[in-house]
Amino acid sequence: MKILYFVDGLYRGGKERRLMELLKYIIAFRIMDVEIALMSRDIQYDEIYDLGIKIHFLVRRSKKDLLILRHLFKLCNNIKPDIIHTWDSMTSMYAAPVAQILGIKLINGMITDSSYRNNIFERGWIRSKITFPLSDVIVANSLAGLKAYKAPEKKSVCIYNGFDPKRITNLSDRDIIRKKFNVLTPKVVGMVASFTDRKDYESFITSAQDILIQRDDVTFLAVGDGVLLKKCKSMVDARFRENIKFLGLQSDGEPIINIFDVGILTTNVEVHEEGISNSILEYMALGKPVIATDSGGTKEIIVDGKTGFIIPPKDPNILTNRIMEILSRPDRGLEMGRKGKQRVVDLFSLDTMVAKYIELYRKCINEKGN
Repeated sequence: MKILYFVDGLYRGGKERRLMELLKYIIAFRIMDVEIALMSRDIQYDEIYDLGIKIHFLVRRSKKDLLILRHLFKLCNNIKPDIIHTWDSMTSMYAAPVAQILGIKLINGMITDSSYRNNIFERGWIRSKITFPLSDVIVANSLAGLKAYKAPEKKSVCIYNGFDPKRITNLSDRDIIRKKFNVLTPKVVGMVASFTDRKDYESFITSAQDILIQRDDVTFLAVGDGVLLKKCKSMVDARFRENIKFLGLQSDGEPIINIFDVGILTTNVEVHEEGISNSILEYMALGKPVIATDSGGTKEIIVDGKTGFIIPPKDPNILTNRIMEILSRPDRGLEMGRKGKQRVVDLFSLDTMVAKYIELYRKCINEKGN
């Protein structure tokens, strides 16, 4: 069995991390023959080179480069994959006609969130209407995503993200991390997310300043980069700058999360709905209580009131109250963190994720032979 994975690029994103974890497992256990095609040479996961996987670069000259169709057709005709597994909407657009012409099974992995808008001018609507009928399977990492995109039930499969417990072993000592980022307070509240319009850092920063008016024993850490970083920095009053720190993009986030007392993910639901957030999984795997916006698949991860709190969109007042509640009752925060960690083990293990993908591939091949 040969799988061709087709993805826009290997950036530091959620779906890319999920793909890398899957590839590592497949290669380690020699489960099947795999190759990967990328539409960008910008690779932020250097470990791909250690796996010995053949990489094909089908680099776009523009966003809608029709020559990619020709290059992908030629590639598939040469290597003859049994399955093309796409990981975003644009690769699905290119792969759908090629798979149809060459008789290759297509697993469409374009659903990574639940931000679908039923509008002919919306990119997700157009691409789903074109590619879903030409796909053999539509796989998403949340039930909310499948529902939002109105994926055909008979073709739909939900496979949750898998968290690799090896990522949280042998972490740097907390004191070393605190010293590295000059964290002097006993309490730490953090958010790991990109500074884009998809996330609601405004509520995070507003809440942080409200809390710092009431108490000075907390440091707020914002981990990530993006076009809105400068704007968000400008929101911080000069008197709070020592307690609200912007750490930029970090290649190794787990040691930083490990010093959190509370993990936050606030989402701008006007433009984005979460699938299964890797940030939330990381918080929970490290035993942190989580406060997150009611968005998409977040309710599939967090059990409100037991592993953390789900809050309304763009409501810094409620965010403040929930953070203060956890900080003032550390025993409850620890209990939430313990239950959240167990939930990751039970529902979001890497072994379970990989097993479900392998089962899906084998089912596709068996159906192809019938």
